[in-house]
Amino acid sequence: MEEKKIGDVVTGIYKTGKYIGVVTDIRPMHYLVQVKAVIKHPQQGDLHNPKQVDVQIFHERRALAFNEQTNVPKQMVKSFDGDMPDYHQSLQKAVIAMKQDLEEMNTEWAKQSLNRLLVLEKEYFPK
Repeated sequence: MEEKKIGDVVTGIYKTGKYIGVVTDIRPMHYLVQVKAVIKHPQQGDLHNPKQVDVQIFHERRALAFNEQTNVPKQMVKSFDGDMPDYHQSLQKAVIAMKQDLEEMNTEWAKQSLNRLLVLEKEYFPK
C-alpha cells in the first residue's frame, strides 16, 4: 500500500459512503481526509444489520458535507487522478444513483431507505 502525503487527492470509504477528498493529516491507522465530492451516498438503516428493516433504530445517514474532515482507515484510501467534480453536482448524482438502485430492489428495506433518502434530498436541495 502506497503511503499518501498531505495534499494528495484521494478516494476514501467512510462507513458506507465513498468520497473524493484531500489528505490533511496522517495518523498511525488513518488519514484525515477533507471531503470535496461524493461518489456513493451512504446506505440508510443500521450499519450493524445491513439491509434489515426490523432493527431498533433505522438511521437516516447523511453524506459527509463539503470540506468536512473525517478519519478514513488507511486501507480504505486510494489515489484519485481525474477532474475534481463539484460537490453539489456529485452529491446530486450519488443521490439519483442510490434512488434508482433502491427503486429496482423493491424490498421493505429499500422502501424505507428510499423514504429516508427523499427526506435528505429535500434538505440537500431546497427549492
